[in-house]
Amino acid sequence: MTSAVPFDRFDLKILERLQREGRCSNVDLANAVGLSPSPCLLRTKRMQAVGLIRSYGADIALEKLGDHVVVFSEITLGSHTPQDFRKFEESAAKHEEIIECYNVSGGYDYLLKIVAPGIGYFQALMDKMLEDDMGIERFASRIVLRQPLNRREYPLNIIASRKRWE
Repeated sequence: MTSAVPFDRFDLKILERLQREGRCSNVDLANAVGLSPSPCLLRTKRMQAVGLIRSYGADIALEKLGDHVVVFSEITLGSHTPQDFRKFEESAAKHEEIIECYNVSGGYDYLLKIVAPGIGYFQALMDKMLEDDMGIERFASRIVLRQPLNRREYPLNIIASRKRWE
């Protein structure tokens, strides 16, 4: 766990707004959160400087680009030394189809989110990953049939709450 960055309610409002609309102007952002433009810009730049705001991006409608498949793959490594984890992670990073990679606890070591143009492409990718000797002992994959919920915004009020429900 990393240590939390200090913030106040205005910072939280800025973050919430930028999650929903990253392209808004500083003036619009300031109006939305109840600050004047200059302090709003200073706060936004400070949060960027400390790494709280990592980047800005567009939400792409993949279905409008063409057919694709989203697959979650559970990966189990054959060996569990720090070098084995590092080797797998470095190898996985070379495959741009792997858009998310989580080292998890439980019955397997990694959960990958993979986006590919089709099932055949996905299978060829997995074959290549096995051939590349990334340390994979076994994998199981789940093909996404539909996505009934897709929240792009984190629950900032809950995460940043001073109350802890632990």
